[in-house]
Amino acid sequence: MNVLQQPPLSALPHRGYRRYETVRQVKRAYMAKRSKRILAVASGGGHWVQLLRLRPVFEGFDVTYVSRDPSSSLDVPDARYFTIGDASRSQKLAFLGVILKASWILLRARPEIIITTGAAPGLVTLAIGKSLFRAKTIWIDSIANVEKLSGSAVFAARFADLRLTQWPDLAEDGVEHWGAVL
Repeated sequence: MNVLQQPPLSALPHRGYRRYETVRQVKRAYMAKRSKRILAVASGGGHWVQLLRLRPVFEGFDVTYVSRDPSSSLDVPDARYFTIGDASRSQKLAFLGVILKASWILLRARPEIIITTGAAPGLVTLAIGKSLFRAKTIWIDSIANVEKLSGSAVFAARFADLRLTQWPDLAEDGVEHWGAVL
């Protein structure tokens, strides 16, 4: 057999894929069966608690969690977990560390979907993931933001495919309300 010729599909070792006629059909079937990779990012405290409330939604997916506190990995013992630093507007230099760590995590996890419940690490990861990795992105604003959206949620409009608020009064153009996490 010529090196450039492909063997017939019946000769391929793929169990369960013999009913397909082309390699392209086999590849599509394989891709449909594998689970999507989700990166779930939150700062500590209430942001982390709200993210954990979404765990039932993540069943059947390959989820990697990211938060600030190393002990939070105990909350998700069956999943990959990374820690990341925190930064605020007053700590501009700390953002460099968050950007570098978020980039490293994204290279390791290669997510197809990024979900965050907020704060700086989530915003940075969302922005880098959308810009460089073309991941689908979801921003869920904290339930603590009762009167107006957080500054990060407003900034996330540039990168988030979907922005959600947990208060119906805050749903406006570009921000949807699907209910509350708590």
